[in-house]
Amino acid sequence: MNLIIDVGNTSVKLAIFDKEKLLFDQSFDREIFFEKTKKIFNQYPNITWAIVSAVGLIDKKDLIALSVFCKVHVLTHDSKIPFKNSYATPSSLGVDRIALAAGGFYNNPTGNTLVIDAGTCVTYDMVNDYGEYLGGAISPGLHMRYKALHNQTAKLPLLLLDEPLDLIGNSTKSSIHSGVVNGISAEIDGVIDQYKNRFKDLTVILTGGDAHFLSERLKNTIFADSKFLLRGLNFLLEYNKL
Repeated sequence: MNLIIDVGNTSVKLAIFDKEKLLFDQSFDREIFFEKTKKIFNQYPNITWAIVSAVGLIDKKDLIALSVFCKVHVLTHDSKIPFKNSYATPSSLGVDRIALAAGGFYNNPTGNTLVIDAGTCVTYDMVNDYGEYLGGAISPGLHMRYKALHNQTAKLPLLLLDEPLDLIGNSTKSSIHSGVVNGISAEIDGVIDQYKNRFKDLTVILTGGDAHFLSERLKNTIFADSKFLLRGLNFLLEYNKL
């Protein structure tokens, strides 16, 4: 069994895979990392390998403690990858985007794949039909847009994500909801259209915490999989065992 650990900007995501089958996953605060992982090994004593992908900070003591229970691979830019990385600055490419690209490659190894991760940021990652990672884009996520409107202005309130009642907001609150939700939906649809104009038979995968909310608002046909990053990390762990 494989233990998958994704340390993000705001939380830790943890998953258990038996080969390619996802058995369990959950999210929790970074402060209780060791407590949670210790319980996981009690529940799944057959775990033999773990992969750690850390965009956020992780205590080295936690990694040392983790290695007591199983073999650990920490995903870095030196990890083996199954695709050609044509990013101009590979050392600056986030490990989360490496995992998303790996997932895109394994999902569609001979086709063009655009992976969109709608989380803290919205990232776009493109793997072409030659198995080459080309790069993509990084944009503010839904919640970041709400916070920016509040933090960068004097009077706009900080709102929680909500469904716009209409395209035309008739109050400050409804105008913010319309601007944020309709704006990011139009952005994603527009980016997909541009990629479709450049790449034939494009497969588009939408993942991340806001994938379900956004998938219902997009005009383009997409495959929504909120666990896609975890699957990509599992693929990478298997690849780096060899």
